[in-house]
Amino acid sequence: MIEQDWIWGFVGGLVIGTAGAVYLLINGRIMGASGIVGGLIDGTGMRTMWERLAFIAGVILAPIPLYPLYKEVDTHITGNLVAIVAAGLLVGIGTRMANGCTSGHGVCGMSRLSLRGIVATVFYILAGGMTMVIFKHVLGVI
Repeated sequence: MIEQDWIWGFVGGLVIGTAGAVYLLINGRIMGASGIVGGLIDGTGMRTMWERLAFIAGVILAPIPLYPLYKEVDTHITGNLVAIVAAGLLVGIGTRMANGCTSGHGVCGMSRLSLRGIVATVFYILAGGMTMVIFKHVLGVI
């Protein structure tokens, strides 16, 4: 029998993949969360501001109907505020340097067999693994 966490991961993957396909079909653009948010922050996405805000609202509000199924969620996140802030900054910098994130390169790019998406995904998975080794096993902060 499959543990419930694996089933929810599978369902979440289906939902993200479907959302990416629908976004591409409707808008003709890749569903890259960092690009959607980044366009609002740097002002380049003001022409599609309402679309971007609707996407962000959906990401924030979508988990609410699932709350009755999950009374308690264990995220395994560290209590070390410095590590959390550093992680957030590094992810933000990395997504800007890679011109995309996991939803753009990993989900949408790889599903379209985009060489750029595949290469970016390989490198950010490697960078994430190295970061975990350094922060957890070398520095011991998480």
